[in-house]
Amino acid sequence: MPADPADVASALAYALRFDERGRPRRGSVWEMAAALLAEQLAAQLERANFVVMRKAPQPPHGAG
Repeated sequence: MPADPADVASALAYALRFDERGRPRRGSVWEMAAALLAEQLAAQLERANFVVMRKAPQPPHGAG
């Protein structure tokens, strides 16, 4: 299923705020810059006709 653009922007913002080890980047400017940049990136992906897909929810463990 296609991902919601807001979810794509949220995931991009998270990736911009944290490094590859999951540690927060230093400096308060990353919070604001990450959110703005993530929204712009998500919009650009949509304009370029990219489709970001999201996995379907998995059934709970042991159900079935």
